[in-house]
Amino acid sequence: MTDFASIGAAVIGTGFIGTVHVHALRRLGVKVRGVLGSSAARGAARAAEIGVAHAYASLDDLLADDSVDVVHVTSPNHAHFDQVKAILAAGKNVVCEKPLARTSAQSAEMVEIAKASGKVAAVCYNIRFYPLNQQAHGMVQAGELGDIRFVTGHYHQDWLAKPTDWNWRLQSEMGGALRSVGDIGTHWVDLTGFVTGLKPKAVMAELATFIPERERPTGSVETFSNAVGTTEAVPIATDDAAMIVIRYENGARGVMSTSQINMGRKNSLQWDVAGSKASAAWDSETPDHLFIGRRDGPNEVLMRDFTLMNQTGIAAACLPPGHVEGFADSFFAFFRAVYTDVATGGRQAGSTWATFDDGHLEMLFCDAVLRSAQEGRWVRLHEI
Repeated sequence: MTDFASIGAAVIGTGFIGTVHVHALRRLGVKVRGVLGSSAARGAARAAEIGVAHAYASLDDLLADDSVDVVHVTSPNHAHFDQVKAILAAGKNVVCEKPLARTSAQSAEMVEIAKASGKVAAVCYNIRFYPLNQQAHGMVQAGELGDIRFVTGHYHQDWLAKPTDWNWRLQSEMGGALRSVGDIGTHWVDLTGFVTGLKPKAVMAELATFIPERERPTGSVETFSNAVGTTEAVPIATDDAAMIVIRYENGARGVMSTSQINMGRKNSLQWDVAGSKASAAWDSETPDHLFIGRRDGPNEVLMRDFTLMNQTGIAAACLPPGHVEGFADSFFAFFRAVYTDVATGGRQAGSTWATFDDGHLEMLFCDAVLRSAQEGRWVRLHEI
């Protein structure tokens, strides 16, 4: 068994998702050496709130800590590029939140730096690590669905559905030119690519901004929390929703939508994969059930049960059947896989976590979507 307690970690970012990282690392047994906040004062305050003993004063302070082997980057998107480069240059492994960068030019450079470093460099597409997504990946690899023909689905939320809702992702200078696509859409593209083994070749996209002006609080707002206090009206250019048609390398087709303004949809990622032998479908709101559809036999719903799953699915499972594994468990399973490779000195054959190459593909997808929406035509990813 891997001695995770001998590996030290630090987390950049002390908001909602940074706290999720800290909790999952503790559960794994990794020693969280400290956190780095957006300011020294905020870092110290948040460290005390979540029970972390140390708050770093700066990135240089963190990188000088020889007890840190892995750095988790959960800062706003615009900071990823410089922070990740500094982390790898310091000889430390890195886990970076999605999207990897703001542009594909940045992510391409990050891929090369990561390869040259020889360090483990992972992108936090944690949704791969719901066990039944791993199960579906194994089924496709085993040929149980046949040739993949049609991939459909969506990722819908409602946390930015009102003009008074605010988050740094609304600002293109921080989150990037795409918001719903860059934030949650890349999760869908990564997950369906992982399940099917297919890479998008070209896209046709339309973007929509339904709330062109919002009320920005004068103070800071944590993700998924409500703003309070005084506000100012600001124009919004990023996408509230998107509709995207995809052509894959093998000739398969896909249709997806993203939205952060669908009332009542808190975190709804759905995919449906149609193959020549069978189909499969999954919904993040019922993550312990995988639909399997057949033409010449009975349909079934596979409950997450390690006595019935394939080895790929079993490897990601944590709890007994009937004990629902959810969002936090996916981070635990993801980190367990990454830190196992950190302990062995690099990514091992059969590892299923997303690499910087995967993160770069998502950025190429985003840039192609943006160009398609601007020019009203199909855009091939190799044009980017």
